[in-house]
Amino acid sequence: MTLSLSSIAEQLGLEFTGEDKQITGVNTLEKAGPGDVSFLVNPKYARLLETTSAGAVLTGPDYADRVQSALISSNVYLDLAKIVKLFEVPQGRMSGTSELSCVHESADIAESATVYPFAFIGENARIGEDTVIFPGCYVGESTVIGRECIVYPNAVLMGGCELGDNSIIQPGAVIGADGFGYAQTPFGHMKIPQIGKVCLGDNVEIGANTAVDRAALDVTSIGPGTKIDNLVQVGHNVQMGKHCLVVGQVGIGGSTTIGDNVVLGGQAGIADNVTIGSNVKVGGQAGISNRLDDGSVVSGSPSMPYSTYLKAMGVCAPKLPDLFKKVKKLEKRLATLEEAQGDDHDKT
Repeated sequence: MTLSLSSIAEQLGLEFTGEDKQITGVNTLEKAGPGDVSFLVNPKYARLLETTSAGAVLTGPDYADRVQSALISSNVYLDLAKIVKLFEVPQGRMSGTSELSCVHESADIAESATVYPFAFIGENARIGEDTVIFPGCYVGESTVIGRECIVYPNAVLMGGCELGDNSIIQPGAVIGADGFGYAQTPFGHMKIPQIGKVCLGDNVEIGANTAVDRAALDVTSIGPGTKIDNLVQVGHNVQMGKHCLVVGQVGIGGSTTIGDNVVLGGQAGIADNVTIGSNVKVGGQAGISNRLDDGSVVSGSPSMPYSTYLKAMGVCAPKLPDLFKKVKKLEKRLATLEEAQGDDHDKT
């Protein structure tokens, strides 16, 4: 695709300066060529403006005069996403329902939906308008998928699950597998049937190879606008609010409640039955076992306020080797003093 710089500016409602050029793509300041539009989000890379070969640069007003052609933005990162969207090439080229797919006769598939070969659509499943189901997907019985969704190859939506409009399920994700529930008996672990479901709101994205387990009896719920990265585990009965960000390899224990606008850093672990308020930020690899109130910012394992964590790890931790040496010296001095006191006592 080729778009003029002026056309891009008009579509995004941006001002542009310099020569109007034909743009064929987007790239970084270091790798962009004359046909690319590049971007400056972080000021620490401003030095690259002097050497970039980009045809134009998306940047704030403070840097626009340092390049020959510029798109001027008050929110560069947001407008970058919009520009990339203009040049995005969607995955797949097919339309309609393939004869090589397996679709139950009772399934309701919108005429504008696309079902690729070797996808399975179960009994009483419903698929909304303009939704795309890629090869190898399993859509279980009575599962409902909204409109304009994308379910990428080999993703699984088990029976009875619900997916809101404009949502994305990345390859290999599993929605609605059994939660991890067992009763301990003298004869071993007896499986507790998981008969609930999973409900995902509108504009939710689930990353590749992430698992969202069905509830034991009720609903595992992910709120509208929440984005979950790859390789995340969401346990059964979890209730997660709106517009959360969950980074890769996070594990969320069963029956945990999470508010709105929560950020969970990579590899954070959340214990079962924990309540996390809204607008909470949890650092990477943090361990959360107790309630976090609204607005909390924590890190570490066990978790602590972020300011305390910085002091503990940034100030105290580097001094531990020297502190260890001092303690060993004090132990030796103490042992010498105790030995001397013992000798004096024996003489008396």
